[in-house]
Amino acid sequence: MSNLTPENSRPLTAISLKIISVVIFVGMSSFIKAAGALPAGQVVFFRSFFAMFPILLFLGLKGRLRTAFATERPFGHMARGFVGVCSMGLIFFALARLPLADAITLNYAQPLMVVVFSSLFLGEPIRMYRWGAVAIGLVGVIIISWPELTMLRSGGAMEDQQVMGVVAALAGAATSALAAILVRNLVGSERTATIVLWFSLMASVISLGTLPFGWEAITAHQAMLLIASGICGGVAQIFMTAAYRHAEISVVAPFEYTSIILAIIIGYVLFGDLPGIYMLIGGTIVVAAGLFIIFRERRLGLERARAVKVTPAQG
Repeated sequence: MSNLTPENSRPLTAISLKIISVVIFVGMSSFIKAAGALPAGQVVFFRSFFAMFPILLFLGLKGRLRTAFATERPFGHMARGFVGVCSMGLIFFALARLPLADAITLNYAQPLMVVVFSSLFLGEPIRMYRWGAVAIGLVGVIIISWPELTMLRSGGAMEDQQVMGVVAALAGAATSALAAILVRNLVGSERTATIVLWFSLMASVISLGTLPFGWEAITAHQAMLLIASGICGGVAQIFMTAAYRHAEISVVAPFEYTSIILAIIIGYVLFGDLPGIYMLIGGTIVVAAGLFIIFRERRLGLERARAVKVTPAQG
């Protein structure tokens, strides 16, 4: 169950932290893509192992290094780590078998699944505007991706490898949503740094198990890119985990869509890619869905504040 109350809920803070995490995650993905095609387990190891360093540095400066991994819920962390690694593996599997636009668009089903799971497992009351905002945001993503999609526009049947890729992408989105629910459950009693450290350690150990299946020798340039991806991943996870402390997860989830807006901006600024009509229409829809949530949460926050003021003091 959710441990948030109207008094300790800060949705605008949560949304800001989520957007920051999305921006850094986009940077992480850019480093991984620049490193070239490498075994998924090898990428997961670098991304997870080096994510621990900025967190350990932060804790060291705070004098909390000795209790970095201290927890009363080791099995909760293990479950979150296992589910998170499964999600990464499934997403990498799908990326290898589907066109990029198809794989990315299927993965954007995750925010919708988060809303469903938060209602089923956390007991969060999901109002219609949240359902609508997530669904409308997903429509915007599909519109942006439409010119590059193949599975919805092709007249022929998909090949077996493509079918497997679609199944893996949807399973990856579902496990990613479940991982977010597990994180939301942990933040009630665990420190943000501890949650991220346990996940990074679990993912590093599990990914090392893929070493016998063929890791590749990498250049110094590739190593630097993968190390940078790990550092970005650790910092982004801190912001993402912190976001779940300040609002219900169904409020935060739709802002996963902001990554596609950032991709459009980066494409224009760095590569001169002019957005087409599909990007402009879809991007406007995604932004509007996010702004609607911000407006509604701010309005609800003001209503709660007024209710507190008019409530007579007890005693």
